[in-house]
Amino acid sequence: MIVGLDIGTCWIRVAIAEIDEFGHLRIAGTSCEKSVGLRNGNIVNIEAASNAIRNAIESAEQNAGVEVNSCYTIIGGDQIDGMNATGKVQVSAKGKSHREISEEDIRRVKESASAVQLALDREMLHVITQEYIVDGVNGIKDPMHRLGVCLEAAIHMITASRTTIQNMQSCIVRAGYTMEGVMLKTLAATHAVANDDEMELGSIVVDMGAGTTDILVLLHGAPVCTASIPVGGNHVTNDIAYCLGIPAPEAEKIKIEAGCCYLENVDKNRTVIINGIGGQPPREILQSELCEIINARVEEIFEMIKQKIITKTKITQISGNIILIGGGAKMDGIVELVQDSFGTYNVRIGMPENLGGIFEDYNGPDWATVIGLVRASKDNAGKSLKKKTKVVKNTKIKENRGENKILNMIRSFF
Repeated sequence: MIVGLDIGTCWIRVAIAEIDEFGHLRIAGTSCEKSVGLRNGNIVNIEAASNAIRNAIESAEQNAGVEVNSCYTIIGGDQIDGMNATGKVQVSAKGKSHREISEEDIRRVKESASAVQLALDREMLHVITQEYIVDGVNGIKDPMHRLGVCLEAAIHMITASRTTIQNMQSCIVRAGYTMEGVMLKTLAATHAVANDDEMELGSIVVDMGAGTTDILVLLHGAPVCTASIPVGGNHVTNDIAYCLGIPAPEAEKIKIEAGCCYLENVDKNRTVIINGIGGQPPREILQSELCEIINARVEEIFEMIKQKIITKTKITQISGNIILIGGGAKMDGIVELVQDSFGTYNVRIGMPENLGGIFEDYNGPDWATVIGLVRASKDNAGKSLKKKTKVVKNTKIKENRGENKILNMIRSFF
């Protein structure tokens, strides 16, 4: 049994999956509960967050008809950072008649590439190999048994806030469960929404959350850029509330029911009813007025995304496959807006595939991360998941149960 836990700013999503006799993954149960104790993706109240996590997992347990003891979870937002690096070693000739690359050589070159001094509050989350270079020949995915003298590796390292991971683990333990591992949220989502061609040819995964928007740029099957901007769907809600002079809950309701971020998709004659406050009668506005408010913020978000990628990769043009996930990807007009912003038609909503169970319960871009997480834990058998040491379960709480080369690769695609 595999349990994925997505602790978001607004919602906590849980997916429980089982592996059948043929090795196929099947979703046994899901749940989506209101998130409490978080702000912009950061845990600000341990007790409230642990209670919300317990409620979400217990709801999924009830739907699946099983009881679980542990889970995998994800991390994103400003708690993560990504960097590219390269390492080089001489292929060992010790005990060999010729210089054939061995597992030990591969281990040494990856160790050389990732030999960076991390700050005390940072923890290595993932070290992902982009390519190997043997005697100047690049683009090699598996150098094992090749003959050569010099072995190089280009890697992408993802680090995370040590304190944030510890707080997440504390919440999960207080809820009565063990945290088996943690994974970068956008990387997890690729296992649910990115196909092999997109992974190889290049794609940009954009996770449009409530508090933050996370970005992962992929090329030749590996990440080349990891980033996050501190703006998300809640900022759109706040803009609506401010401009229309209404409470945030009412603004969120209007955003969901009548929101659109692309003016050409709007019926120019459609009106939206705004409930009055303080005894005032309801009033009407044109949907186009609402769209203008939303459009301004969403356009800003994607301009920030472009600038973030350009800054981190030093490229000046971005056009590739763009996969939109998260709750913000459900906004009417989002595909058209991103197509205009990036100057490409290759934009789509990332939807998880049907893995059995009640598909309509997780058939949406806001489920991409947690469904990808359970797939990653099975597909990678821990290779891409940062394993955590198991802790003693709190039974009292739970009741009843190489930069330049990378830049050249990016430029060749974009």
